[in-house]
Amino acid sequence: MKGAEIERSVVLGRYIADTGATVRVCAKKYGISKSTVHKDLTVRLKRVDYNLYLQVKAVLERNKSERHIRGGLATKNKYLSKR
Repeated sequence: MKGAEIERSVVLGRYIADTGATVRVCAKKYGISKSTVHKDLTVRLKRVDYNLYLQVKAVLERNKSERHIRGGLATKNKYLSKR
């Protein structure tokens, strides 16, 4: 792995672990694709900092289990704003 990829994966991991943000929010904040963020957090971070990887994995699992709720709220707000 290149040095920039390693550093980026640690920065992204710390951001997700500290804020509990989603992959989409993290990608937007750092101006990179969701695919890159996901790969950095699930593949590269595991090799670099395993303890941080475990923290990030817990946040990602929580976000995944809640995403259907966020989607439903977004749809509700969409139709409420059309009134």
